[in-house]
Amino acid sequence: MSIQFFRRDFMQRITFGTSGWRGIMCEDFIFENVKVVTQAIADNVKASGEARKGIIVGYDSRFMGESFAREAARVLTGAGITTYLCIRDTPTPVIAFEILRRGTAGAINFTASHNPPEYNGIKFSPSWGGPALPQTTTDIENRANEMAGEICYAECSIDDAIKKGLLLEIDPMQAYLEDLSTKVDFAAIAKLGTIAVNPLYGTARGYLAEPLKAHGVKVVQMNANRDPYFGGFPPEPSEKYIQDFIRLVQQDPSITLGIATDGDADRFGIVDGDGSFIEPNYIIALLLDYLVRVKGMTGGVGRSVATSHLVDAVARMHGVEVFETPVGFKFIGELISQDKIIIGGEESAGLTIKGHVPEKDGILACLLVAEMVAREGKPVKALLEQLYEKVGRYLTKRVNITLSPELEEVFPERIAATPAGFAGVAVKQKVTVDGNKFILEDGSWLLFRKSGTEPVVRLYAEASSEARLQALLSAGRDFIEGKA
Repeated sequence: MSIQFFRRDFMQRITFGTSGWRGIMCEDFIFENVKVVTQAIADNVKASGEARKGIIVGYDSRFMGESFAREAARVLTGAGITTYLCIRDTPTPVIAFEILRRGTAGAINFTASHNPPEYNGIKFSPSWGGPALPQTTTDIENRANEMAGEICYAECSIDDAIKKGLLLEIDPMQAYLEDLSTKVDFAAIAKLGTIAVNPLYGTARGYLAEPLKAHGVKVVQMNANRDPYFGGFPPEPSEKYIQDFIRLVQQDPSITLGIATDGDADRFGIVDGDGSFIEPNYIIALLLDYLVRVKGMTGGVGRSVATSHLVDAVARMHGVEVFETPVGFKFIGELISQDKIIIGGEESAGLTIKGHVPEKDGILACLLVAEMVAREGKPVKALLEQLYEKVGRYLTKRVNITLSPELEEVFPERIAATPAGFAGVAVKQKVTVDGNKFILEDGSWLLFRKSGTEPVVRLYAEASSEARLQALLSAGRDFIEGKA
């Protein structure tokens, strides 16, 4: 084995967010920093006593994903850790599935998910398969930053690692798809008609259209080639960034449903047969109702503090317990691992279900929606109106408020106060699970969450009508700006 040792300094502090460490390529996301973070992960895994199980290394469809993954593999094998290197860009939920299937110590995934193409990132998932919890990421972060100026890692060449049996190349696609076929009713979907598929140039290529075609579903597909520029937009399946896809669905009367995923296929986007974009908040509630009422699943439901209370209303209708979590799918994944919930989801288009991986899975989400529409025999909008008739109407929206230096200085004091009410309705309860959430007497609510990286406050609001929703958003903005 050929081993080399390196000592370099960091240019910037490594900081892990809700989904790992992300940075701009050629600025802070550079090979030297990637190697140091990989060594910190190796040290964390060794300290946990699980290093003998090996680590999976994967990547999404961004620039140089293969190169970063190979460098990480060299550091891991240099540390004596068996490494399973994915041979092509691989979805985040598939990597999570492979962790559990192989029983590894975890996985390093090079992905920046839905961020613009100039970004990349390292996401570490430990042996339980979900995103690393704060105590794990804090340890990795501390280890990496402590090596600033004292960096020491060994690298093994790829050829030597293969010869020594320390490096194995893998493609987890087939095993994942076989498991998916036990959780999705493809026979029902085959009766639906034409489905439009949009992997947004990302890792879901081959994971959506091909299984559908194999089960006799007619598919129209777009953006199905690898493009590290993602067509010039962030690879996020939100209404703003999939207008070409929406037009496709609108213009083809044979299409009954449009399904899309983000760059690493952990988020979903749903377009109804008439071209209407369906907010993820509502999909989570619809699937909860479907899984309980039609598929007979039992358990609770997990949602982030920023997710619609339409989920709560459906839960009450079915006698299901609600678990409210901070923002970050790691907390929902933990509930899945503990077998406490039927489904868990976030307003940012992430969900998973009982018996599946404790990680958000856009592929599964899209296929479950297709199954629901097929078996219920109604478009998504009709199913949502049907649900509203049973539990009431819930409309949710998020806006970003940029803070001036003066507002940012007084923000902590301002948000610590509990106002009497918003838009003429009294505050009933304050929730501080993540940010500051004010629940009003009429059931509407506002949530204020400060960004950890920029002078921005994310304001979420929910109400039973569009007029009331806009009034709350206006009142929330006035509150932050000191006009209330």
